Amino acid sequence: MKTTRVKRAFKYRFYPTDAQAAELSRTFGCVRKVYNLALAARTEAWT
Repeated sequence: MKTTRVKRAFKYRFYPTDAQAAELSRTFGCVRKVYNLALAARTEAWT
């Protein structure tokens, strides 16, 4: 007996207000900074 898998995907659109867009931009900027610092620390640890 062959089982089949159902693959589902959902797409959502998001239309932030100007205040929300500014907050998201600031948040993702901070996330990017922390990720890059952690990546640099791991790279330094390997060398």
